[in-house]
Amino acid sequence: MDYRVLGKTGFKISEVSLGTWQLGSKWGDPFDENDAQNTLAAAYDAGVNFFDTADIYQDGHSERALAKFIKGKQDKVFVSTKIGRKLDPHVASGYTAENLTKFVEESLTNLDVDALDNVLLHCPPTPVYYTPEVFFTLDQLKKEGKIKNYGVSVERVEEAMKALDYDISAVEIIYNMFRLRPADNFFKMAQEHNVGIIARVPLASGLLSGKYTLETTFGKEDHRTFNRHGEAFDQGETFSGVDYALGVKAADELKERLGAGNQLAQMALRYILMADAVSTVIPGASKPEQITRNVAAADLPAFTADQMAVVRDVYDKYIKNPVQYRW
Repeated sequence: MDYRVLGKTGFKISEVSLGTWQLGSKWGDPFDENDAQNTLAAAYDAGVNFFDTADIYQDGHSERALAKFIKGKQDKVFVSTKIGRKLDPHVASGYTAENLTKFVEESLTNLDVDALDNVLLHCPPTPVYYTPEVFFTLDQLKKEGKIKNYGVSVERVEEAMKALDYDISAVEIIYNMFRLRPADNFFKMAQEHNVGIIARVPLASGLLSGKYTLETTFGKEDHRTFNRHGEAFDQGETFSGVDYALGVKAADELKERLGAGNQLAQMALRYILMADAVSTVIPGASKPEQITRNVAAADLPAFTADQMAVVRDVYDKYIKNPVQYRW
């Protein structure tokens, strides 16, 4: 495992890390503590030292599972959590100093730490980025020692760019073979501000595993069933906003033209790491064996110029319109 610095935090984090949206279960299934602990242990043993979570993941079970796992390892790992999505309705006016402080204190309790390594606003509505008082509150929470760093998880590139106006340490953004726009301008801007990049949804909700067909089905409680058109939250979170049938076709072409065989998922992760601005990529895992496949991506050879061109060509052919213009 190789390590990269996460922006202003100065912490060297594993370039392939773990996103815990699925920790302890598949999407929509009950949480399993044993699976969670075994998955975290497999990741740590493989060199992963960065864990991305959120206060709403598994109704707090994700944070609490991490608290149990990191006992005695706090100086060796970096935990980033997200806050804001407990708001109901999830509106900009809810991002008050009172609510933000409450969310931070609840995460401190769940993670059982004195200070949070990193807090990200969890894809807040766009007006929040134009409300400096929100970020001033986070500055104050840093002064009080409750958080060490903060940043944002975003839906759109424009939101990421606006966030650079504040004293953020990291931006979590969707970046993958089906979502190339962040690399066009934003990555350079982030580097100039010494802001780390956490690449999320790296496999486009599994489309870039190359295993899905038009006949593939997902569970009733799986967002890949109920959010394909943004019915529950931003459409871009599901299959990176790509039409499912079109995504299957594009993934099949990528697999063929890259000669990926059964390694398209690992190649998709390796592609993300080709960007120097990316601090880490955070594929999810609900079972320990998935960790092994994910971290293997770091050992793949670098993409050739021809392979990079293939990715861009498939993107331009199938994905660019409308994804480039919406996110």
